[in-house]
Amino acid sequence: MATTANPATDLFSRLSFRRAVSPSPLRLPSRPARTPRLSSAIVALHKRNPKRLKYASQRQFTRGDGGMLRVTVEPSGEDFWKLDPVVDLINSGAVGVIPTDTVYSIVCDLSNNDAIERLRRIKGIVNSKPLSILCRSLRDIDTYTTGFPLGTNQGQANIFRAVKRILPGPYTCILPATKELPKQCIKHGSSTRYAKRRQVGVRMPDDPICQAILQNLEEPLICTSVKYLSEDEWMLDPVYIADIYEPLGLDFIVDGGARIADPSTVVDMTGSYPTIIRQGKGPKLDWMVTGTDQEAQSTLKAV
Repeated sequence: MATTANPATDLFSRLSFRRAVSPSPLRLPSRPARTPRLSSAIVALHKRNPKRLKYASQRQFTRGDGGMLRVTVEPSGEDFWKLDPVVDLINSGAVGVIPTDTVYSIVCDLSNNDAIERLRRIKGIVNSKPLSILCRSLRDIDTYTTGFPLGTNQGQANIFRAVKRILPGPYTCILPATKELPKQCIKHGSSTRYAKRRQVGVRMPDDPICQAILQNLEEPLICTSVKYLSEDEWMLDPVYIADIYEPLGLDFIVDGGARIADPSTVVDMTGSYPTIIRQGKGPKLDWMVTGTDQEAQSTLKAV
């Protein structure tokens, strides 16, 4: 009489045979450990893509005769890992040039007073001229300024809600500064009409290269736009910028391609109305006024 095979017994026998003849024990696949998610900017900066591995043995950065570091980065973001030494230089007190969503800017660490003084000497600007800050987020703006007006019951608009729709973007917002901001960044001196007021321009550029640098720093950057030394005109080509500013002591330059000729739109938010004092790349929005508009409103109120 035929006997019925037991599936469980056959399986056990096959496994016992494999264990006996196999040089290594049978291992079941294990689930990979879950890793914490990183921000897209940090991942882009440190991602080891095939292009990086292919050219890892080649020299990716060039230095001029004066020791200036030149880094060329694709605007698409595929090689943001090249920015690693730039971040290290900034943390060490270096002064350099990076692209923004408008024109190129000379930048340095916000908390390094020596670097700020070097930036002023390289740009050739006096201590009474203000400097702006490149912020990583709205939280930075709240730290170094009193923030955007939230609106009142008396009819004042909620500017903070409107600003969240345009930042990051090509705007410089002038706000009252707090004590957290270094004095070297603020207009001071008896020769300026802003001597009694602490104000600062803040920016959140909508540029992938600039954002990748900012997100890997512990503090915002001090900045001023790059201009020709003898003319009040912005320099847009990083090659010309390097040729002119390298002999003046510039430590590095990030080449992100030629920029457009429009600077940021400067909006003064310290008064009753957000007032445009320089029209640039950012368009005028409904809740903004110009100097002429404000004068007209003041005249109507006085009548």
